[in-house]
Amino acid sequence: MKNIYKSFFFLSLIILSMVSCKKDENKIYFEGGTAPVLTASEAGPLVLLIANKDNPAISFNWTNPEYRFSTGISSQDVTYTLQMDTVGANFTSPLKAEVSISKDLAKNFTVKEFNTAILGMKLEDGVPHDMEIRIKSNLSNGSGVLYSNIITLTVTPYLDVVYPVPANLYITGSATPASWQCGCGEPELLSQKFTKINSSTFEITIALSANNSYLFLPVYGSWAHKYAFPGAGNSNNVNGDRFQPDSGGDFKAPPTSGTYKITVDFKTGKFTVTQ
Repeated sequence: MKNIYKSFFFLSLIILSMVSCKKDENKIYFEGGTAPVLTASEAGPLVLLIANKDNPAISFNWTNPEYRFSTGISSQDVTYTLQMDTVGANFTSPLKAEVSISKDLAKNFTVKEFNTAILGMKLEDGVPHDMEIRIKSNLSNGSGVLYSNIITLTVTPYLDVVYPVPANLYITGSATPASWQCGCGEPELLSQKFTKINSSTFEITIALSANNSYLFLPVYGSWAHKYAFPGAGNSNNVNGDRFQPDSGGDFKAPPTSGTYKITVDFKTGKFTVTQ
């Protein structure tokens, strides 16, 4: 009987060992890939012009990273991200441009598309900027990150705005120290005038009274034109929101009275309010 038990015990060990080996054989191991090689259709310098906004600007192409597993080359979907940053920032800038591309091994930009990507980095228009560009690849689950070589390109973007930029900008309303302007051509109050800090952006630091209203005017004391919230009055995000010309509702001030910096950006059609 002991011999029978011993035989059964050893037979069980052999079966477990065989099952274990079979499980190990079925495991799929990631073995890596090859960093993609990035090329561009233009070597630069690239001067972008609004007159050519619908024309092709630049094309980027890259090689397949050919992710490998123990079963062979992966058939999983690969996601690519075209990353652009200024030279010296090493792709660490929070404002770096990132364009996601699913599966494809190329990305074509029109002049307007490429200009929009550059200006989204808050770079000054009409000035050449030295850019670094690379491709990041990874598997659909986010693993296997690889980076391509870096291409350096000098790009000069053009001014592209949501709304035409006025020569001047003023704030008026019950939330401001001077309250609402009468609209009767009263003398200019410089304390309610924005400072133009670049070709498309205005800023003002001013006291605002809690939960009251305000608007932006391009001409002091005139209601012929205004910039308002594109929705019901006083329904905006008090920390900043969208604006539009000549229609819409009043902006609502923050719930706490105090001194605030208001920034109005005609590139984006948005403003911010910071205490």
